Amino acid sequence: MKTYFYTTILLAMLASCTTVRQTEVGVRRNGGKLQDRVLESGMYAVGPFSRIIKVPIRTVNLPITADLPTQEGLTVITEMSILYRLDKQQIPALLKTVGENYEQVVMLPVFRSVVRDVSARFMAKDLHTSERSKIEQVIKTEMDKYLREKGVMVDAVLLKSVKLPQELSTAIEQKLRTEQESIRMQFVLDRERQEAERKKIEAAGIRDAQKIISEGLNPLLLNWRAIEAFKELSKSNNAKVIITDGKTPLITQLDDKTTAPVVSQDKKEEKKATDKQKD
Repeated sequence: MKTYFYTTILLAMLASCTTVRQTEVGVRRNGGKLQDRVLESGMYAVGPFSRIIKVPIRTVNLPITADLPTQEGLTVITEMSILYRLDKQQIPALLKTVGENYEQVVMLPVFRSVVRDVSARFMAKDLHTSERSKIEQVIKTEMDKYLREKGVMVDAVLLKSVKLPQELSTAIEQKLRTEQESIRMQFVLDRERQEAERKKIEAAGIRDAQKIISEGLNPLLLNWRAIEAFKELSKSNNAKVIITDGKTPLITQLDDKTTAPVVSQDKKEEKKATDKQKD
């Protein structure tokens, strides 16, 4: 009998307890009056005329679907998310002045008012361009002005999807394709200009080099080059026939009065010796 009695008391005590998780804080309500003390994570006893209101302090994702007006008078259907968290020191005041349903009472009306005001400043095409992040930042800043004083801190406003009218979507896609083609053609033109400039510089370099070479050529230089060439030929073991003008062992170009080249002095002596042997 005693065991049953103690078990009943233990179960009654456990039933009158509540647990506040690590991602929450609690505020005790006694007889309809909220206390100012914030209860951290742990287990707390709850009397018959009291309860503990649990409020999350982690970052919360609040999804919203909104119809946004644009600067040109169109209506755009969007899916957005508000990432927010609560300042735990201001939670008792938030529950006293707004209540537990603070998302519906404060956050959503503020959001709908701010987002419509901000979207009306932008064109519909801006929702698909780099202006999108700017729109998100402006909405976050404007909401933060109203909600921070109540203990609601907006971390980010995310524009997840945008559904434009079909004709506007087609026009925007066409414009983007045209812009990309224009950028590509500009790149091609720049490349061709650079190639033309490169060829111009290359031609100027060749012209200057030829001019320098032609100015530096003279008979003495040509004779010296010919001697160097003969030195290289003499190092070879192969038989060689050298065509000259008959005066010097130099390679020369035949002029208009010369009908045929003559052999070198060595070749003349060799021919005379052969003729004597025949006699």
